[in-house]
Amino acid sequence: MPGAVLTQRDLNRSTLARQLLLQRAKLPVPTALRRVAGLQAQLGSAPYLGLWSRLEGFRRESLERALLTGKAARGVLMRGTVHVVAAADYGPFAAALDVAPPGWVTPEADADAVRVTAALREFASEPRTRTEVLDWLDQEHAVDSVGTTGVWYALRLRARIAHAPESSLWSSPIHNPRFVALPHDELDGEAARAQLLRRYLAAFGPATRAEIAGWSGMKVRNFAHLLDGLHVLRDDRGRQLVDLPGAPRPGGDTPAPVRFLPKFDNVLLDRARVLPDEYRRLIVRKNADVQPTFTVDGYVAGIWRVEQGRVVTEAFAPLPRAAMRELADESKRLEAWLVDK
Repeated sequence: MPGAVLTQRDLNRSTLARQLLLQRAKLPVPTALRRVAGLQAQLGSAPYLGLWSRLEGFRRESLERALLTGKAARGVLMRGTVHVVAAADYGPFAAALDVAPPGWVTPEADADAVRVTAALREFASEPRTRTEVLDWLDQEHAVDSVGTTGVWYALRLRARIAHAPESSLWSSPIHNPRFVALPHDELDGEAARAQLLRRYLAAFGPATRAEIAGWSGMKVRNFAHLLDGLHVLRDDRGRQLVDLPGAPRPGGDTPAPVRFLPKFDNVLLDRARVLPDEYRRLIVRKNADVQPTFTVDGYVAGIWRVEQGRVVTEAFAPLPRAAMRELADESKRLEAWLVDK
């Protein structure tokens, strides 16, 4: 649609379609993770719930099998945040993000991380706890990890240190996880960033430069020159957007079913797309703690939780009867999955 002006509902539907939230897909877990450019995974159960909302017949064992067989990986990537991605994406994504560490990593900490990367990869060729890694850094390389230098975050990105598979399962204890260096090919950072941009647009586009920066954690200056040749669009707010040529952009009148989203789901990053402004403070709480939400007609309409095996929903405004029935039906499906997970 050269020259087309996209409405906010058009953008909503494009994001939902590319995030597999307009219709559940029949895809293997690694393929689905590639399609959506990974899922946030600070909370171990979050990517499982995210995949349940996106894949037809998804079972917990499918993601666990992908993790245990090395087809999926969980570690620090975009924005210095923990994600689950297809293993084939872990190295390229990390190489793209090597251009700059997260904002809370000091230059000194990043320099230390670069200096010890090769040695750390050898040390972490078998699973290690965070304490073991930090003690080794102190004793063998005089790297002080105490305080807020961010060296641990820089090391996990620079050295491709991911959560060990057994520390990423649904039932894994949240305390004292183990970490391991992932095998990967060395990639040119510029080529990796060009790849990352296109993967983002395939999963979230069309997008502004600011939205790309917000998702990746990179500065616009690190990637703006790589946008040449992309399709240029505008939205009804007058903003310039870029997208992949020929990418699907369903119209704003496309039906959008009720969907449950876990804590921190990436679809909420471009918040104007799916999260009405009046609900933002109810969803994004202190320390950027993003609540589990449900959508009605493509937009966040409330929050949910599990109490004694039951899914409890709290809508922020009265819902139409048809939406209430659809929400109740989806709640029952989620309850059944949680029991059978």
